[in-house]
Parts: sequence; C-alpha cells; structure tokens
Amino acid sequence: MKKILIVAANYYKDISLTLLDSAKSKISKKYSVKVLNVPGVFEIPVVISKNIKKYDAFIALGCVIKGETPHFDFISTAATQAIMNLSVEYKKPIGNGIITCLNSNQARARGKKGEEAAQAVISVLSL
Repeated sequence: MKKILIVAANYYKDISLTLLDSAKSKISKKYSVKVLNVPGVFEIPVVISKNIKKYDAFIALGCVIKGETPHFDFISTAATQAIMNLSVEYKKPIGNGIITCLNSNQARARGKKGEEAAQAVISVLSL
C-alpha cells in the first residue's frame, strides 16, 4: 500500500479545511494517508523534507493571500521552489495545493485545488 502524507498549513484554517476535504475526497482506500498540520505555508517544505523517506508521495495544502507588503511574493516563491526541489531531488510526487490569491473570496473559490493536487499525485504514482 502506497503511503501519502498531506501537510496542511492552518494559517487560514477554514480555507485549509476545505482544501483538505477536497484532497481526501480524491484519495481511495488503496492508499494510506496521514495528515500533519503546520502553522503556515513556509513550514510545509521542511515537514516534507523530514518525512521524505517515510512516504511515497506528498500533498502540500495551504493558502497565501496578498497583503500590502512583498511578504506574499517571498513566501509563495520560496515554498513553491522548495517543494519542486524536494520532488525532483527525491523523485517523489508532491502535489502543490497551495493557493495564492489576492483576497479571501478568491481563496474560497479555489477550494477544489486540494482535489487537483491529490489527483496529480495519484496520476504520477501510477506511472
């Protein structure tokens, strides 16, 4: 049985729960799934890195909403690049379900991004 770790950032808890529910809805019982929660998107790559040898695949879930400073750009870029680097280096799929939005309405409208990230992981695992 393939093992999948979902790492969910809870900074925007309601959005995170929606992403998590949509990701779980896509994963069948033939996979073993564990969920770890982290405070924010920036912490997702380190948690994946710490668990990289224990799981076959990962799903990163969270939300970054643009504010009035460049913090949004730094966090979004750093997290995305770190996730891609881990995936390529360890040759393990990491579904990127981190949504980047200008406001909370956009974030709520993208709740199915968790499902899309889960589907991507499942597709790569089957190759």
